[in-house]
Amino acid sequence: MRSRWRTASTRAGWRFPSDWGAPEVDEVCAAVLTGGDLLAALGDLARARAFAGADLDETLADLAALHAVLESRDESECLDLDTTPAALLRSVAVAWADAALSRLHAGDITDTLSGQANADYLRVRLGEIYAECRRKGVCPAERYVLLVATLDLTKVDGWSRLMAMVLVGDVLRSVFDGGESVAVLGPSVAVVLTERDPALAERAADARILIKDRLTVDPDLGPGATPEVRIQRLPAGEPAAVNLLRDISRA
Repeated sequence: MRSRWRTASTRAGWRFPSDWGAPEVDEVCAAVLTGGDLLAALGDLARARAFAGADLDETLADLAALHAVLESRDESECLDLDTTPAALLRSVAVAWADAALSRLHAGDITDTLSGQANADYLRVRLGEIYAECRRKGVCPAERYVLLVATLDLTKVDGWSRLMAMVLVGDVLRSVFDGGESVAVLGPSVAVVLTERDPALAERAADARILIKDRLTVDPDLGPGATPEVRIQRLPAGEPAAVNLLRDISRA
C-alpha cells in the first residue's frame, strides 16, 4: 500500500519524491491496516508536511492519492479532490493550517500590539523546564506552578481591553521580579510560570490588589474589570502542559 500511495502521489504532482517518505506516512498505513485512528494519523502527517514546507495543494493531492489507493481505483488517473471524503479533507486541512501558522510565527514571542510576551514564549520556557527536570530526575509539577490572572472584559471595548492586559503584565512583572516567566496568553489572560515557595500565596494576593488598583485609574476599566488570580498546578507531562496553556488562553 505504501508503495502504491507513493507512486500515486508522485503522479499527482508531489514535487520532491525523495522527501515523500516520513514516519507519519508509516503511521497512516498502520492506522489503515489495523483499523486505528486514521484521522489522528492523517493530522500528524499533515503537520509534518507543513513543517517540511509542503504547501496545502500538494498535501491535499497526496491525500487524494491515498484515497484512490484505498478505493482500489487506477491511481494513474487524474485525481479528483471532490471524491475525497470531507472528514479526511477537513482533518488534513485544519492540521496543516495549524502547523503552518505555528511555523510562520515560531520566532515571534511577543504580541505585536501590546509588546507582551506571548504563549509561544511560555511554551519555549515550559519546554526548557521540563527538559531540565527530566535531566535532574524531578517532577516539574512538584517544583513549578502557573499563576493565572484573568479579567472579565466582556463589557470593555476597543483599546481599553489591550491597555488592561498591558497593565496586568506590568503588575505581574513587578511582583514576580526574580526571573519568573510572565506572558499574556489571550485577550483577558496573563500567566506567570514560577517556582513554588512559601511566599507564593502572599505574592498572588499582592498581584490581585495591585491589578485592581491599577485598573481603577481608568474609568473604562475599573468598574467591570475585576481580576481573578489563581494558582494552577502543572501536569507531570510536557504535552499535557502545552494543552493546559491552550485551555487557559481560551478562558
